[in-house]
Amino acid sequence: MKGGKKMRYNFVEPDLERCKRQNFPEAIYCPGKSKDEIIKIIEIFLEGNVSPIILTRMDKVLFTEIKEHFPQMVYHERARLGSIVSKRGVGRLRGNVCVVSAGTADVSVAEEAAVTLELLGNKVTRIYDIGVSGIHRVFKHLSEMRRARCIIVCAGMEGALPGVIAGLVDKVVIGVPVSVGYGVALGGFSALFTILASCSANLVSVNIDDGYGAAIVAHLINNIPKRSKC
Repeated sequence: MKGGKKMRYNFVEPDLERCKRQNFPEAIYCPGKSKDEIIKIIEIFLEGNVSPIILTRMDKVLFTEIKEHFPQMVYHERARLGSIVSKRGVGRLRGNVCVVSAGTADVSVAEEAAVTLELLGNKVTRIYDIGVSGIHRVFKHLSEMRRARCIIVCAGMEGALPGVIAGLVDKVVIGVPVSVGYGVALGGFSALFTILASCSANLVSVNIDDGYGAAIVAHLINNIPKRSKC
């Protein structure tokens, strides 16, 4: 700060009003940014009282370097996500979102969604490794999923699980195609096509590996007032 005026930088203009406008803050996507750029963005966010500060796709090396400047930062290793929460915390957790993974290989994307939801003040129920190759596992968890406000389902390979679950619940199901699988899995495109082609009308999809985007949509759904059924 100089003379009471905010300093401007030619590489960033953070959206400090997003949380007031949309009920979620701007995240810092780490790939493609230098350490010094990320440090400066965090400083601007802290000055603007943004909380939580969420840093996506952050590796352990970058976290270690940046934590030297911000010792309050927490690293969520499986989610590949860094966070800084103000002293007031996240408040009372609301509602309930189920985050589901088809396989253990999908858990990093599922954790990106789950941790983001928790940082934004949502209750989360995690249900992992219940893919369609052992479909009996789905039915064991149906009651938990039916109690949720909405469900995120992360699936690689052929991506069948989101459509299966959507056909069993009266919730919005957010499918997250994951870039896991051999050959014709095509880095998550086969899962994406399966989700988009599903006949389950309550199923929608986000981008490949986009656990953060799924979390934002689920967060907004979870905070809509409950309505009576038709």
